[in-house]
Amino acid sequence: MAALFWVLGAAGAIIWTVMMALLLYALYFKPRIHAERTASLLVWIGGLAIPATGIVVLVIYTLPMMPSLRAQAGQPTIEVVGELYWWRVRYRLSDGRVVETANELHLPVGQRTDLALTSPDVIHSLWIPALAGKMDMIPGRTNRIALEPEREGRYGGICAELCGESHSFMRFEAVVQSPDALARWLGAQAADANPPATPEEKRGAALFHETGCGACHTIRGTQAEGRSGPDLTHVGSRERIAGGLLPNNQGTLAGWIAASQDLKPGNKMPSFAVLPGDDLRALAAYLAALK
Repeated sequence: MAALFWVLGAAGAIIWTVMMALLLYALYFKPRIHAERTASLLVWIGGLAIPATGIVVLVIYTLPMMPSLRAQAGQPTIEVVGELYWWRVRYRLSDGRVVETANELHLPVGQRTDLALTSPDVIHSLWIPALAGKMDMIPGRTNRIALEPEREGRYGGICAELCGESHSFMRFEAVVQSPDALARWLGAQAADANPPATPEEKRGAALFHETGCGACHTIRGTQAEGRSGPDLTHVGSRERIAGGLLPNNQGTLAGWIAASQDLKPGNKMPSFAVLPGDDLRALAAYLAALK
């Protein structure tokens, strides 16, 4: 991309310089009416032959670069699904297992990764400004973009296509880490959920099933196998919740359960404001412990 930018930038600068020189020549050095033949040559040569030649040369130079910018066979593929209004992220491990998370995209530094982008509802657009350009997520088709981050760190991402009333709250983070750290993280994410340890967490686990949360959410290792909402098996390990809207802690988890429609209007999770405060705290304690 850098080579492409510099070549096209230099070509554009040369063309602009020549055009400005011609303008100055016509205005100040030869301010007179030219012969018809001279004008015709200027139009045919300067207006047609030279631009056409320049475009052909640049196309011949740039087209061979395109395949190298696309996904290549054999490189890791991560599936990213744009939902209303959050991001479903799936990793397929070499042993056939699938790890599903939400709103965090983990990438290896110095290695190219292919993202397969889809949407089940409306058009979204994945954009990580520090790592790549925008790519639309269109219902009924799969678009692909290849990322090769060069530095470890956390990079903010957003939806760049107006997708509904909470479009501006559809955020996520790309976490770039070493391949070894990524492998350890994937291994931890592939494990089943930790069982509740404290009395409050056990009460929260019982409430999770009694209130029907498992109809929408999956917690591996339990009876919760819902598919319409985010996988919560290790929700406590995530930096943020609610599509990147809130930091992840017990207080924000309780607030999100109680007032999800107030915080993010139009999302598919109903508010559970009818739950007593003790129940909300127990539910939040259980979810926060799912590391």
